[in-house]
Amino acid sequence: MNKKILISGISLIIIAIILGAFGAHALKEVLSEAKLKSFETGVRYQMYHGLALFILGLNADRFSFSLKLATSIIFIGVLLFSISIYFLALQESLQMSLKFLGPITPLGGLLMITGWTILLINVIKNKAS
Repeated sequence: MNKKILISGISLIIIAIILGAFGAHALKEVLSEAKLKSFETGVRYQMYHGLALFILGLNADRFSFSLKLATSIIFIGVLLFSISIYFLALQESLQMSLKFLGPITPLGGLLMITGWTILLINVIKNKAS
């Protein structure tokens, strides 16, 4: 078990649940359907990756290599991806122009892909069964 990875995963899950409820109840009347769908995409990706980090954290001892680099990159990617989506969806309601966050979303996605690719490469390279 890796406590830091577990805490990262659990934190993402808790925040995703809170934001999912916030989106379903408080934002339903405030955001357009497209903006709400975008917000929900951020919540969904955050939840999926939180669950994945939770599982990796629980099983960290089963790996013969460190999960630190891959999970750190995944965590940062989720934050950049989801937080940028949340604020972009809310920018009209906040009466702020946050269009500068637009390029942050794909950067977060790229980091998530990179983290998972690093994990895949380590699993393939691993000679232990």
